[in-house]
Amino acid sequence: MAETKGGPSTAGDVMPVPRKSSWKYIGPGIVVAATGVGAGDLVATLIAGSNFGYTLLWAAVIGCVVKISLAEAAGRWHLSTGRTLFEGWASLGRWTTWFFVVYVVVWGFAYGAAAMSSSGLPLQALFPGVMDLKWWGVLTGVVGLVFVWFNKYDVFEKVMTVLVGVMFVVTVYLAIRVTPNLGDAVAGLLPVLPDEKDSVLNTLGLIGGVGGTITLAAYGYWVNAKGWTNTGWMKVMRLDNRVAYITTGVFVVAMLFVGAEMLHSANVAIASGDKGLVQLSDILEKEYGTATSKLFLIGFFATSFTSLIGVWHGVSLMFADFVEHYRKSRTGAAGTVSTGAEVASGARERSLPFRAYLLWLTFPPIILLFQGQPFRLIIIYGVLGAAFMPFLALTLIWLLNSSRTPAEWRNGWLSNGMLAIAGLLFLVLCVKQVTDQDWSSFF
Repeated sequence: MAETKGGPSTAGDVMPVPRKSSWKYIGPGIVVAATGVGAGDLVATLIAGSNFGYTLLWAAVIGCVVKISLAEAAGRWHLSTGRTLFEGWASLGRWTTWFFVVYVVVWGFAYGAAAMSSSGLPLQALFPGVMDLKWWGVLTGVVGLVFVWFNKYDVFEKVMTVLVGVMFVVTVYLAIRVTPNLGDAVAGLLPVLPDEKDSVLNTLGLIGGVGGTITLAAYGYWVNAKGWTNTGWMKVMRLDNRVAYITTGVFVVAMLFVGAEMLHSANVAIASGDKGLVQLSDILEKEYGTATSKLFLIGFFATSFTSLIGVWHGVSLMFADFVEHYRKSRTGAAGTVSTGAEVASGARERSLPFRAYLLWLTFPPIILLFQGQPFRLIIIYGVLGAAFMPFLALTLIWLLNSSRTPAEWRNGWLSNGMLAIAGLLFLVLCVKQVTDQDWSSFF
């Protein structure tokens, strides 16, 4: 979202640079949108709709705009400098490396279990009595591992696009089926806070929560993996990014409609967490029949599984970049810079660190599926997860206003404003997450 114009290329061409942006190039944005919106995000939106009706529709829209600014900034860094985001972080000091390492190790361990459980839930509901949820979770994790292990980015993107199509059809169908009150929906675009306790924090949570994870940082890596490595692709990247979060906005608005019409009007409450979606499938079956319920569960699976394989691929790519940078810096190898061209070559997706992190995301978390998540791990996971988004926003402001970025591609006032809003928003949510933890039981 920088107010800038074209500049010179800074990395070797991997794909012929187009003369103008075109829909046919869209891809990484679809991947980041699908990965960022998980089952938990849909439940949060459903609950917002059930509690407040259409009142917070404006907050969901603002949330999508905030995510556009973050993903655009990450993509612009990769294209304008030819460097990866981790290389940028490393230039800010050793503290960023330590934060990243602790984050991906602890977060990945806990997230792996959550993603497998979330993907297994709709399968268990679709095929009752076949096997226990834990084994459905193990199956989805292993299938995700095998898929990402043997396929490079181009195949990965095609499969993600198909699954996004399923998500899109299901959510839009449900939104139409519940017959939304368009007058109330339009009124919900006015920035009004609900007249209830903690309404400000609930609103901020909706703005910041949907589609906001480490996958926003992975967007630049997917841009490079697509073959976009220089500023000639900047317009294409921006179109791709906007399509991504317009798609996210459709998912969010559709589920808020469902929550407002089916749950709020009937005063029905559902559980937080992924099991709330299983409850919704039961409600849909009573209201609209088995076919609608089954279709929703298929969409639920597509939503969860895209998040699983998206993290399996994107965060593993980031981890491989970290290891490569660390190896070069330790050996004193010439040219320690991690480049977008290296990511675009596809070699990282076949590297030992990439596959090692894939294994870390899949097999150790299986222990948590069978034994439950240890209390201390849940606290650390929650705090690290909350801390990552302010870390991303504030480091992007730092990088894109410094000499590390070519002058013509540095932030303008709009980009700085949006990133500052994002940073403050996520900082407030991080503080809230930290203060809400039961630290007395931690020690």
